[in-house]
Amino acid sequence: MNVSRDERENAALRQKQAAAALNQEVLFCDYLKDGSPAPALAFIPAGQCIMGAKSSEYQAQSCEMPQHEVTFSRAFALTQGTIRRREYNQFLIATGHKRPRPYSWTDEEFPVFNVSIKDAMAYAAWLSLETQQHYRLPTEAEWEYAARADTQTMFYFGDKIRREEVNCSGGLHCTRGLFICGIGRPVRVGALPPNAWGLCEMHGNMQEFTLDHWRDSYRSTPRSGDNPFKSPDSRHRHFHVVRGGSWFDGPGACRSASRAMRHEHEIDLNLGFRLLRELT
Repeated sequence: MNVSRDERENAALRQKQAAAALNQEVLFCDYLKDGSPAPALAFIPAGQCIMGAKSSEYQAQSCEMPQHEVTFSRAFALTQGTIRRREYNQFLIATGHKRPRPYSWTDEEFPVFNVSIKDAMAYAAWLSLETQQHYRLPTEAEWEYAARADTQTMFYFGDKIRREEVNCSGGLHCTRGLFICGIGRPVRVGALPPNAWGLCEMHGNMQEFTLDHWRDSYRSTPRSGDNPFKSPDSRHRHFHVVRGGSWFDGPGACRSASRAMRHEHEIDLNLGFRLLRELT
């Protein structure tokens, strides 16, 4: 099943009308104190979505079930892509925050990598001070809602993907056409087609941190999308949910409903983040 052109246009129209009602641009950015632009943002309208995976989905996991409705009573904005190395470097220069472990990828338009969730939160706090707006990591519900952009297929693009749509390690079962292996590295932020709400690389490229603690299923979960899950289980309090899959992962790990866990101190070459900006 593919997402039709009409479905994409309807989602984009809903976004445009909701933004206009709040006197807000669909795509916009804030500015740092020195006048330079902050990371580009996309407006995400209020609404509802069915969160989680169907049991029939390719590589569906029990931790992605049961499906349940989540409500988003307020619109928000999400950075159009993951935070770039050049954007994170502004924070490093301004604050003296510890630099990520170096690697041979030096393209400043690549996503920042080798950062922990605590580094991501520190960047969000700095960006909030610079712009006088409230930036934070998204909840995993906010992340999935934004990634789906009013779709219920495995990926925003449909139930199967092309190499030109998702940067992952590849696999024949879940793809359209011959897609045996990936390129073995990230691509520049914004290099791949966006969804109807203007968000790039929500599938693949980099795993992305969320605020939620890990849980093994959705049997007990917040129904309000801006409410992150805080685990009562001490084993899980140091583990956060990551979303989206990456260049290192197969297609099944890059589905809209796919989720994995990472320790709060963990860093990796396929692990980054994008930020949510609250709207008043």
